[in-house]
Amino acid sequence: MRSLLAIACALLLAGGNALAAESRTWELVWSDEFDGPTVDRAKWYVEDAALDKNNEGQYYDPKEVFTRDGMLVLRSRKQTRGDRLFVSGLVETKGTFSQTYGWFEVRAKLPKGQGIWPAHWMMPADNSWPPEIDIMELIGHDPMTIHMTHHYGKWPDTRLAGNSYTGPDFSQDFHVFSVQWEPDAIRWYVDSQERSVQTENIPSVPMRIILNTAVGGDWPGYPDETTVFPQEHVIDYVRVYRKSDAGQAVR
Repeated sequence: MRSLLAIACALLLAGGNALAAESRTWELVWSDEFDGPTVDRAKWYVEDAALDKNNEGQYYDPKEVFTRDGMLVLRSRKQTRGDRLFVSGLVETKGTFSQTYGWFEVRAKLPKGQGIWPAHWMMPADNSWPPEIDIMELIGHDPMTIHMTHHYGKWPDTRLAGNSYTGPDFSQDFHVFSVQWEPDAIRWYVDSQERSVQTENIPSVPMRIILNTAVGGDWPGYPDETTVFPQEHVIDYVRVYRKSDAGQAVR
């Protein structure tokens, strides 16, 4: 388990001694290490639906969500389900956990390929939208670039702000993707290094965690003859921290 000392080190890299001292108040409040033989349904809702979003092409099938060797696996395959040409996996903490503010962290090895769209993100517990905080998104034909985005506004006048970070091929090894969400800012980290910050229109509502791999859609386009199946989105752990004097967990 990543210690609070590691959190302090990450914050030290991002902001100096003041943040490092402040980090002593962080505490782990929710996590899943995926050490059990199956997905813990007390922590995760496993989607079973053809969601109508972004012209995506997958059916979210519970059979594509499983644990293996202490990891959560979201598998994407080419298989017809109804009018969908692909199956994939999505888990979320809908009805099990949400939190306002905190440090949200996922260690994962990402899938890649034309039309493959893995994401770690957060939505309000009451299923409203926006806001939305995208901890990490990757468009599979560019596996070296992570996108970090904040959606805000009021429907239908919605806006987004964000940045991207280009690093190694994120499909080749595990990396840690984190968000530090506080009342005055959202800060994104990749492998403990701050990569983006937003200081305006910060949400203040409890949010749930969503992990998924979409296949196809308006942004990534659809798979083609270069796309290799199956693809696996492998997640080592999910951990959520909060400051001892701020942001109450909601269960």
